[in-house]
Amino acid sequence: MADVLLDDVSRVFSDGSEAVSHLSLHVRNAELMVIVGPSGCGKSTVLRLIAGLDPLHGGTISIGGRVVNHLTPGERNVAMVFEAAALYPHLTAAQNLRFGLALRKLPSDEIQQRVEAETRVLRLGKFLDRKPKTLSAGQRQRVAVGRATVRVPDLFLLDEPLTHMDAGERIRLRTELAQLQHGLGVTAIYVTHDQSQAMAVGDRVAVMRGGRLEQIDEPRTLYRRPANTFVASFMGEPAMNLVAGFLEQDAGRTYVVLGGQRLPFPGTPSGLVRGRTGPVTIGIRPEHVTDAGSEPGLPVLFSSAFRVERRGYELLVSCPINTTAVTVSDTPGIEKLPGGQAHLIARFPRDHPVGRGDRVELAVDVSELSLFDPDTGQALWNPPA
Repeated sequence: MADVLLDDVSRVFSDGSEAVSHLSLHVRNAELMVIVGPSGCGKSTVLRLIAGLDPLHGGTISIGGRVVNHLTPGERNVAMVFEAAALYPHLTAAQNLRFGLALRKLPSDEIQQRVEAETRVLRLGKFLDRKPKTLSAGQRQRVAVGRATVRVPDLFLLDEPLTHMDAGERIRLRTELAQLQHGLGVTAIYVTHDQSQAMAVGDRVAVMRGGRLEQIDEPRTLYRRPANTFVASFMGEPAMNLVAGFLEQDAGRTYVVLGGQRLPFPGTPSGLVRGRTGPVTIGIRPEHVTDAGSEPGLPVLFSSAFRVERRGYELLVSCPINTTAVTVSDTPGIEKLPGGQAHLIARFPRDHPVGRGDRVELAVDVSELSLFDPDTGQALWNPPA
């Protein structure tokens, strides 16, 4: 198997715009790396560069210690699954699964064993004798995934492989894919715009914006300790609450102030916030804001219920705060866009009687606050690891 190294890689379009800009990334042997980011950020282009489908305009790409810049796609021993399943229309599902193995002149009994194994994992038994035009989009994609994984290449490249499946099938198949990849011990790079998929399957997750790498880490670390406001706003559903506030000192204590209301600073200011006062961007995730009656003893903010979204297992309550929301741009260098009035999204117990317009007291777990520089968007303070 193989690790993958991208060293200062760039891809420039004919009009001079950069799809990928000086990106460096190391994918470890047998790791499932997920690349996530908004549409147009360059994540699919990274896969195409690794596969040799797009020209490289700078840097080097190595697979298993071998530089592959000048190798054809066929010489790189990678298998790729695209967003739209690209199957041979004149072949049945079973023939599509067998095709790559037959080209490599594998023994027929080994081909049969591999195809049967993939059929069980991906539940393709009912479709083996059918041609692609008779299959649904989700069924075709499962065949395409099977055709890639049955080969056991040096590297799997998966480009939005679950897009055309319904929600239940996506959840099931993403789990099966992760189990299959780890069982085979093969290196895989999985591209998606869906951060919930990224968090669910990735050993590590790389967040891209505008052709650049913003942060790479384990899912839990990305979620709890975002490097900047872009990562904070992109990872999480609902997203982290980001609002304008400031730090102030009073009687030897430090407070986080938002909308004229004060919260005690979580711990002793150190590092980038030691002695700092003035404007900051305050970040707090919805699960750390709830009804004060459910979490007695925590600092409280006062607001009202502007909107109540009932999710069955919980309530999401939108609560206006007298400050400005911070909206983050997808474009590097433009760290925030004009924001309107801030609303904190809070998670309430599912049976809470709150209704639209009700006064609410919000308990805030200040130990989970993140603070960011309002100009650069870079993290100043995150919860302890």
